[in-house]
Amino acid sequence: MARVRYGPRTEAEIAAARTAHAKLPDIWSTGVVAVWESDPDAVAAVLPPPLEPTGRPLARVNISTVELPGHPLGAGSFAVAAAHGGVEGWYPLVMPMTHERALTGGREVFGEPKKLGEVTVERDGPVVRASLARHGVAFVEVRGTVSGDLPLPEPRPKTDFYFKFLPAVDGSGFDADPVLVHCVRRETVRRLERIAGDVVLRESAYDPVADLPVRRLVEITIGEKTSDQRGTVVERVSAEALLPYVHQRYDDPQQVLDGPPEGSV
Repeated sequence: MARVRYGPRTEAEIAAARTAHAKLPDIWSTGVVAVWESDPDAVAAVLPPPLEPTGRPLARVNISTVELPGHPLGAGSFAVAAAHGGVEGWYPLVMPMTHERALTGGREVFGEPKKLGEVTVERDGPVVRASLARHGVAFVEVRGTVSGDLPLPEPRPKTDFYFKFLPAVDGSGFDADPVLVHCVRRETVRRLERIAGDVVLRESAYDPVADLPVRRLVEITIGEKTSDQRGTVVERVSAEALLPYVHQRYDDPQQVLDGPPEGSV
């Protein structure tokens, strides 16, 4: 009988997959990063407990492309500054990805708020345009002109905060208490340039980042970087406290509360 491909993998195949994953080469991306001071009340409002605001109400968008062989990847993140237990980092609200593999692993393993979307980074000489779009709306656009080189930062860790959870089968909340994940990335930069430009936030019913306005632009850069990441579950969090924020993860806020329709498959 021919092998049934949905059947179990052998121990050797599982071990080979783990070994291959552990030996992945450095993957370099080209990305635009914009950071600005936003409305402090708005930043505080989007942080689920136990996350807290930092001393500065920052928002950040990261828009990158990766030339992977055979399937180029676009990856984005819109985040706000946050703190937990003495650690400062970023809490992403939405992370558009252009194909499913990048979306599924990060969302199911780390709890990243990834969604399928369109990610664009364009450069024509010194002119740069980058955007994140979903449902026909470019809800973030960064545009400007490269104005000079910047010194390369030393490799350093950066922390993102994620909540990992599973909606309950009966639509009553969660199957178990959610967990808070600290995801630490060690980032290496090999090229970095300053951009003189601006950030445009457009109204979107599905990605309402326009509620975090640009009050004062801190910086816009374009660079080439690579990073690895390690996630750690740091604590279980209150399901009751997190539930009011779960709509951040879904285009249809009712989705997390709906049980499966009767007779569905």
